[in-house]
Amino acid sequence: MARITIFPLPGAVLYPGLQLPLHIFEPRYRAMVSDALARDRRIGMIQPQRPVEGAPLFSVGCLGRIGDVEALEDGRFNIVLTGESRFRLLRELDVTTPFRQIEAELLPERDNEVLAPIERASFEREAKRFADAQGYAVDWDQVGRLDDQSLINGVSQIAPFDAAAKQALLEAETLPARCELLVQLMQFFGRHSDDDDEGVTLQ
Repeated sequence: MARITIFPLPGAVLYPGLQLPLHIFEPRYRAMVSDALARDRRIGMIQPQRPVEGAPLFSVGCLGRIGDVEALEDGRFNIVLTGESRFRLLRELDVTTPFRQIEAELLPERDNEVLAPIERASFEREAKRFADAQGYAVDWDQVGRLDDQSLINGVSQIAPFDAAAKQALLEAETLPARCELLVQLMQFFGRHSDDDDEGVTLQ
């Protein structure tokens, strides 16, 4: 078990091995970064179930280590978190700090997972359709050079899906399962991208 300082940010998901740039401006989160820098440089990214103060948290997040850090004169920070390990929330702790802390179980990662060739081909085909429909410019030659984990986790982290969809991707237990869900989400959101202004959610 681990005691983790958390940054509950809706829509922000981090994966092991990937990076997440963050601009820290609220006083409590400036205190959080200062505290982390004085200790082990680690912060847990986890989504709240609702975008309101003190909302319950989803059950799975990712522990990140602060790498690059820029301390601005007015107390704000620009930092880059590198994902280290997913974690499962066990309980939230009663603390006096302005930032929230939890007790969590670190989840083992399957570092050598790969996709079957047909899974990779299916994903790339759907990703091209989705990117074209959304008007995204993508360097597909560079995409083709990425290993399976970097590709699937990278797209899962930056995909323009709602919080529930992003959370489902993070909680997928295997890379093939995450890939399959990602294809389904691209198909679902792609079909509904022209719906009303409220957008489409899976909640």
